[in-house]
Amino acid sequence: MSRIEKALEEASRLRSDNRETREPHETTAPPERKIRHAAAGAAPIDNPYLVAYNKPHSPAAEEYKKLKSQIITMTKQDPQKNVILVTSAVGGEGKSVTTANLALSLAQDYDHSVLLIDADMRKPTLHELFQVTPGIGLSDCVAEDLDIGSALITLGNGNLSFLSSGKQGKKNPVELVSSQRMQKALAAMKYRYADRYIIIDTPPVLLFAETKMMSALADGIIFVIKEGRAPLQHVLDALEALRGENIIGIVYNAAESGGLNGRSTYHSYYRDYLK
Repeated sequence: MSRIEKALEEASRLRSDNRETREPHETTAPPERKIRHAAAGAAPIDNPYLVAYNKPHSPAAEEYKKLKSQIITMTKQDPQKNVILVTSAVGGEGKSVTTANLALSLAQDYDHSVLLIDADMRKPTLHELFQVTPGIGLSDCVAEDLDIGSALITLGNGNLSFLSSGKQGKKNPVELVSSQRMQKALAAMKYRYADRYIIIDTPPVLLFAETKMMSALADGIIFVIKEGRAPLQHVLDALEALRGENIIGIVYNAAESGGLNGRSTYHSYYRDYLK
C-alpha cells in the first residue's frame, strides 16, 4: 500500500471516528451560528467586492448563489466530492474574487461549513480581499509538517475558515504542490469533515504548472473568463490543458450590458420584482 493510500485510509478512519463520537447537539448547528452577522472572534468582512456577504440580496450575489446551487447539486449524492478548484486562463480575470464570493455564499447555508484555501502561491490575494494579516499558511504547513488547524483564520459568520498561501510556497511552488505531503494534507482536509466544502484559489492555468497538478486532486473545477481579457485562443488552450478534469462550470465575468444574448437584462427584472 502506497503512502498516499495509507493517508487516505487514515483520513477516512478519522472521519468515521469523528462522526461516531459527535454529540447529538452538534449534528444540527443552531441558526444563531449560521446568520450572516459576524460571529464573536471572527474577522469582520467589509470589502465591497465581497457582495455575497455584504450585499446578499444584490443581483451580483444572486449569481454566486446560482453557482453555489450547482455545486450543492453536484455533491448531494456524494458528500465526499467536496473539493472545488477555481482557476482562469490568465491573470486579471477575477478568479480570486469569484473564489471568495463562492466560499462566502456556501458559508451562508445551514448545512455545512467552508474552508477557503489560497493556493496561488505566486500571487496570493485572498488575504487582501478579506483584509486579514496572513500568518503561517498552506505552504508552511506542508513544508514544515505543521498542523493546518493552527493556521486557520475564522471569518464573518464563523462558518468560513481561511487558510492563506504561506511564505514557503514562493520558493518552490511546483515541487511543493507535487509533493506527497501536499497530497496527504489535502486528503486529510477532504475526508476529516463530511459537511465541509473546500474551495481552492489557484494560479492561472496557462502561466504555471502547479494548477494542472492540483486539478487532479479536485472533485470539480470552476473556470473564470473575464470578457475582453484573454483572447479566445488562450481560453481554448487553457480548457485544453484541463482536458480530462471535471470542469463543472464556467463563470463569464464582467460581461457588459446587452452581452450574452441580453442575459444582463435579468438584473432589471430582478429589481422590478423586488419593488
